[in-house]
Amino acid sequence: MFTGIIEALTTITHLETEGTNLHLTFARPAGWDLKVDQSVAHNGVCLTVVALTETTYTLTAVAETLAKTTLGNLAVGNVVNVERCMPAHGRFDGHIVQGHVDQKGKVESVTDQNGSWLVEFTYQPDTQHIVVEKGSICVNGVSLTAFNAVENKFTVTIIPYTWEHTNFHTLTVGTEVNLEFDIIGKYVARLMGK
Repeated sequence: MFTGIIEALTTITHLETEGTNLHLTFARPAGWDLKVDQSVAHNGVCLTVVALTETTYTLTAVAETLAKTTLGNLAVGNVVNVERCMPAHGRFDGHIVQGHVDQKGKVESVTDQNGSWLVEFTYQPDTQHIVVEKGSICVNGVSLTAFNAVENKFTVTIIPYTWEHTNFHTLTVGTEVNLEFDIIGKYVARLMGK
């Protein structure tokens, strides 16, 4: 489980395809103690550490993950948001994030508000994936509050700290992002569908 509070930015140092799998190697963030089998979210996608060096770590994304997320679009040198799984004794600063991306979304606009940024996203409407006004949404692993929520669109405000310490500063119109909808909303939508 994750909280959507990004711990660090990292860069991709190597990509290797093996069959339908993609092995992604990242620079290890300063001070991170990692181990093989540990879960780490990358732009909101929960992946397992499969190999380590002193300066890097490697994960494997399978075909299903590549089809439903933006990981297959990444290239060496790209900047990625990362968060280690939440310790059971830690503070819960964001919202419940599983690291299970529901679908890709797309940036529709980025507006500089002279102190913050408004970013509007669109996504494929689905009765199981809802966004409610002032509800939680996870974009590229970042826990955010949505507003101007309509059937397939929502907006978030990004404060300067988040803009600088996540890969949001790289977003432009048309950029694809990973979306994880609120788990409680998904359960409610599923129950109401029955």
